[in-house]
Amino acid sequence: MKRSRLTIAAACAAIAAGIFIFQAAASNDRHRGDRHDSREETSGAFRDFSINDTLSNRMSEYEALKGMDRLFEDYLKRWDLKGMSVAVMRNDSLVFAKGYGWADEERGERMGPGNILRMASVSKLITAAGIMKLQEQGRLSLQDTVFGESGILCDSAFTAAIGRKRNYMQITVEDLLRHKGGFTCAYGDPMFTTRDIIRQFGLEGAPDKETLVRCVLKRPLGFAPGEWQKYSNFGYLLLSMIIEKVSGTDYESYVQRNILRPAGCMDMHMAGNHYEDRYPNEVRYYMHAGSELCPEFDMSGRLVEKCYGGNDITGLSGAGAWCGSPAELCRFVAAIDGKPQIPDVLSKESVDAMTEYFDPQTFSLGWNDTKPNGEWTRTGTFSGTSALVKCFPDGECWIMITNTSTWRGPGLARYNEALFRKCRERYSSALPSKDLFSLVPERIRLSGYLLPEIQCPELPAYVFTLNSPDSTL
Repeated sequence: MKRSRLTIAAACAAIAAGIFIFQAAASNDRHRGDRHDSREETSGAFRDFSINDTLSNRMSEYEALKGMDRLFEDYLKRWDLKGMSVAVMRNDSLVFAKGYGWADEERGERMGPGNILRMASVSKLITAAGIMKLQEQGRLSLQDTVFGESGILCDSAFTAAIGRKRNYMQITVEDLLRHKGGFTCAYGDPMFTTRDIIRQFGLEGAPDKETLVRCVLKRPLGFAPGEWQKYSNFGYLLLSMIIEKVSGTDYESYVQRNILRPAGCMDMHMAGNHYEDRYPNEVRYYMHAGSELCPEFDMSGRLVEKCYGGNDITGLSGAGAWCGSPAELCRFVAAIDGKPQIPDVLSKESVDAMTEYFDPQTFSLGWNDTKPNGEWTRTGTFSGTSALVKCFPDGECWIMITNTSTWRGPGLARYNEALFRKCRERYSSALPSKDLFSLVPERIRLSGYLLPEIQCPELPAYVFTLNSPDSTL
């Protein structure tokens, strides 16, 4: 009996060691190219499990949904999209996740639900959640001013750039969240006109975020803060910097540790600018037919595809630089939607504030639009990417991200929404009831590493010590 128990214990330990080696190897593979990967824990180079590691297209193949598959495939052809990824959640359960077309056609890689994609302005929803978390932690208030001696970004260089333009001192954190900070695109969107800013301000190269802010603050505001609204990517860059200033850490790390990982999103990261900067499971991005090469954003003199060097994607920070899978985006939405099935990472008060409806002319906090009936929308578009998050009153959330631009630009969002409504009308009742989120293994901590739960028979206490009889382990 003793020998049998020790044999079982040895087998369990071997399985654990094998899983550890396999996951460590996967982690090393994810870190190739010496890119920083925020999935590396401080306790060791061990990567948390992600839903992206678990999902495959086969898990969402159902005879009753073949017609929906054809709708998505026809949509690819209609808009000349190389690929797209779709996920559907119902009452915080992931019921469908599938990729269509190519993740990287040149490499022969098909799109799968585990691929991550740039999500453009859907990033703003993540940034808004980070701001709300800081408010819950008592580290800021939405009514705090942003600039000036009593403002959060009270840096002397920013104050000097503002000069006598006193209306800057009226901008609040909430103004930035609702695109009411007074910033317009009268001189072009500063987040997408880097070359113009380099020339206008005589810079030697692409500005870092502090330099960019100083340059923009030298310009007058387009309207009095809080009196009107104009969509502003720059405002969300400022929110990213507020998160850094208040938290004392970099934006990405704070959001991952306080929002994304607690929500179960282990595979979301800041996107790179070029193809060689991609993550191992990240897609290739494509421009629409007829697009031409453009000068690189940093005045290098190179002509590049607009989706790979035409703009400073990384520099967008919380305004548009996140990449992730639709499946993990579903998990994030589940953690900020107020539903009981998955615990929220924000308080009920914060969720209510983010989804409060005022009128059609007022932006919600992070969301594009939240209707009083519970329909919420968040879109995102730039070169090589189109994303849509759509929450419906009946508890369904549909998310789609493409890896290809279209000539419609941001206008593609309404066609994406129409596709969702058609799919819901025809196939919502055929969606399965199983929860794909449940496929992610539970974890235990061993020697500072997270390991999947191993089901073993009850064993004596000594088997997991170095003093085991006969040095069995």
